[in-house]
Amino acid sequence: MKLRYKVWFEKDGKPLLSSGKYELLKQIEKTGSIKRAAASLGIPYKKAHLYVKLLEERFGKPLFHRERGKGTTLTPEGRKLLETYERVLKAFDELAGRLEKLLPPDRD
Repeated sequence: MKLRYKVWFEKDGKPLLSSGKYELLKQIEKTGSIKRAAASLGIPYKKAHLYVKLLEERFGKPLFHRERGKGTTLTPEGRKLLETYERVLKAFDELAGRLEKLLPPDRD
């Protein structure tokens, strides 16, 4: 038996960052491009761009720095949001590992 969970951040009662948007942030950071990040995740560029715009609107601060010809990078606020999500997710993973030990064993 496995314990499953989902982690997301909300702001003012609205979803801000979930696993999908987290992966998009990581890929933007890695590739330096929304277009390349979207392609690597198999999502349309338009959808990725919409996610980026929505993230910034809900967060209330720029999370990305876009420079024509040089790509897209995370702002310090964007980097902090990404790192915070990673720390929270790691804490949930550790807790889930401990809690799984309380579940009844599988019977074949």
